[in-house]
Amino acid sequence: MTDRDADFTAYLQARQGTMLRTAYLLSGDQHQAEDLVQTTFAKLYLAWDRVRDRESVDAYARRILVNEHNSLWRRAWKRNERPTEVLPEAPVVDEYDDGTSSDLWSAVQTLPRKARAVLVLRYYEQLSEAETAEVLGISVGTVKSQTSRALATLRDRMREEER
Repeated sequence: MTDRDADFTAYLQARQGTMLRTAYLLSGDQHQAEDLVQTTFAKLYLAWDRVRDRESVDAYARRILVNEHNSLWRRAWKRNERPTEVLPEAPVVDEYDDGTSSDLWSAVQTLPRKARAVLVLRYYEQLSEAETAEVLGISVGTVKSQTSRALATLRDRMREEER
């Protein structure tokens, strides 16, 4: 095993869980999250030699993850999804949910994907406004306005549910 492979393997092992949780929060689907993380790490591996600043690897990986998530929504097959009348007999167990905030995360999943991405990066990943803007390729002002609107929407939805 080369030094390059050893470095990458160490990074993958250290960050895989966090990336999987972030992908799940972005997508809302365990299987899609796993696919996103697999694609993210594959693309990161291909670019591993070009990532000169090892301090920014996390930001680079998150950027790949967000871009991959966004590209899924652009694919035509995603728009052809059809609802069904038949529900599964057994409830689906969500292995990423700790049970403390399922109502909140259910409400977050109803937000538009860009607003959801901003909230996940700001509050789950605890990135600054500038770091979030860099990962998403938008301005800091856009991060602030999308965060404000998303939080206001969540407050309204949570109040409606309480009634």
